[in-house]
Amino acid sequence: MIHPVETIPGAADCGLLFICDHASNFVPPEYGGLGLPAEPFERHIAYDIGAAAATRLLAAEFGAPAVLSCFSRLLIDANRGADDPTLVMRISDGAVIPGNAGIDAAERQRRLERFWRPYRDAVGAALDRLIAAGPPPAIISLHSFTPVMRSLARPWEMAVLWDSDARIAAPLIDELRADGVITGDNEPYDGALEGDTLHQHGTLKGLPHALIEFRQDLVGDAAGVSLWAKRLAKALTPVLARPASHMISHHESRTARPARS
Repeated sequence: MIHPVETIPGAADCGLLFICDHASNFVPPEYGGLGLPAEPFERHIAYDIGAAAATRLLAAEFGAPAVLSCFSRLLIDANRGADDPTLVMRISDGAVIPGNAGIDAAERQRRLERFWRPYRDAVGAALDRLIAAGPPPAIISLHSFTPVMRSLARPWEMAVLWDSDARIAAPLIDELRADGVITGDNEPYDGALEGDTLHQHGTLKGLPHALIEFRQDLVGDAAGVSLWAKRLAKALTPVLARPASHMISHHESRTARPARS
């Protein structure tokens, strides 16, 4: 059986962890492809295109550990809370998922224990190692979004999503925009999702964190991944180098956060 988690080692005292919730489009053979043909597994509904490759490049660039899921979000979504109604999707972006349509509580629990929980536990274990060895680590979660949604083109090249803690997000948005990157601030998605990976391991533990989204048409091949991972690394470097005392020491209110153009 394929292990549900890939862990990339890194320097224990680096103060940084990369995670990738939707790294893979893999579904174990016994699930029969969830009743779907091959084509949907090449789409965003199955995984975040380019995100896994970018995670590996950034982990190598910073010498940091990384944790990646090894199962498709169509099987169970590693970035949803255990009680989230969208944890196992019956319909995704207009596509009916036959293998999920009749899922019962017992099968939902089996998927939680076999896939979702080992991934979440691996993130927690990686953070415990970092906390034991050095300064409180920052968590960077890597995702990607489709260039068009419901016939509307999305202009952002990258996006930074956050909830109540802007210690990473605010200066990172500034760095990316200064570099000419068209950057969404909680666009095209809002970063507030109770129970998601960053809520569990960042917000509730008081660790600085941010979720980064690449636009998928920009990271659809190795050259694109390399280019945009390097641009993110360039922006992240000065943000992560800031002493903790110079960062926002409290969780900003979403209503009180600075306005951004």
